[in-house]
Amino acid sequence: MNRLSRLLCVALLTCGMIGPVLAQKPVEGPPVPNDPVLPVKAKKAFTNLRIRRPVTITNAGDGSGRIFFAEQQGVILAVPNDPDVEEADVFLDIENEVRFNPSQNEEGLLGLAFHPKFKENGEFFVYYTIKKGLVSRVSRFKTMKDDPSKGDPNSEEVLLTLEQPFWNHNGGSIEFGPDGYLYIALGDGGSANDPQGNGQNLETWLGSILRIDVDKKEDGKNYAIPADNPFVDTEGAKPEIYAYGLRNVWRLTFDRKTGACWVGDVGQNIWEEIDIIKNGGNYGWNVREGLHPFSDQNAKPDAKYIDPVFEYHHNVGKSITSGYVYRGKKVPELEGKFLYADYVSGKIWALDYDYETGKAGQNYRIEEPSNPPVVCFGETEDGEVLMSAIFGEYGSIYEFVPAE
Repeated sequence: MNRLSRLLCVALLTCGMIGPVLAQKPVEGPPVPNDPVLPVKAKKAFTNLRIRRPVTITNAGDGSGRIFFAEQQGVILAVPNDPDVEEADVFLDIENEVRFNPSQNEEGLLGLAFHPKFKENGEFFVYYTIKKGLVSRVSRFKTMKDDPSKGDPNSEEVLLTLEQPFWNHNGGSIEFGPDGYLYIALGDGGSANDPQGNGQNLETWLGSILRIDVDKKEDGKNYAIPADNPFVDTEGAKPEIYAYGLRNVWRLTFDRKTGACWVGDVGQNIWEEIDIIKNGGNYGWNVREGLHPFSDQNAKPDAKYIDPVFEYHHNVGKSITSGYVYRGKKVPELEGKFLYADYVSGKIWALDYDYETGKAGQNYRIEEPSNPPVVCFGETEDGEVLMSAIFGEYGSIYEFVPAE
């Protein structure tokens, strides 16, 4: 968004992720950390392209090296991995099927994932809001038979249909894990305070991360339930649920070296959090926000919550954008660090984490003078990390490079 928009928008600061950005007075709280600065910078890339609201960046893992930008309005663009490329190809256009309203901008095309065997089967998956009603959909598409470089908009096979009580908190991350299953991150349904108690309710998909097997079809569904999903034998629970107690995951990614599942869960009043997702884990919302009590309305006496890996107060930032553990080669200073940002403050960080102890280490700043409203990170086929910020209706793409 442009500077004027960031100053004047007021409505949805703590409700979601990609709603309006606004400047606010500092929030009282603990001292603002004086994080050390890494000798790394975010450099604009793909500057010859005009990309509308790029909310997902990914690759197909097919050896082509192509990078895919999913525009929230419903178009997926494909480009070679060349920051100087001058033209993008349209990979898929379903804009006529996608609901997107600039004043209710947590809907739209929100997720894109390529099948691990995309090169062989041409399958890819999309999460989007359908044109009519508050309804989200996860669908399988295939490439065109006569042109496998493009997706076929007529090949859609719907996997999941989710009715949403409100237009915000749609989540929308879809990613294949190292186990070959598709993970789907869903918000709590929206509004504020989780009014329907979805975060702690296993009888709804909302407020959860789902895990499904897209290579099988069982029980009349266009997918199957993995046998080790944690709630397959729990009466009344949705068997697709892998983890729950989440407010609005933005985004979900896997560490390509360890397989760990990282998410950023957007906070409401005071705290933003980073979690590593475990099978069957309850992450506390709306009983907790981060490590802190929020409401006892849906609390259960025997509930056990998994603590976030890291949290930060709203005097630092107000809407987390979760990224990747860096496993590329171009920026050795980032190796093994988790990249993330804050959409409102425009700050960018890299977090150390020790998998053996389960403890976060030093949090580092990556200085970027323009404080971009970062909406997503993406990973190229060779492990480099890209970043997207939205200014108005168009996005800017960044790559990470060593500081000069």
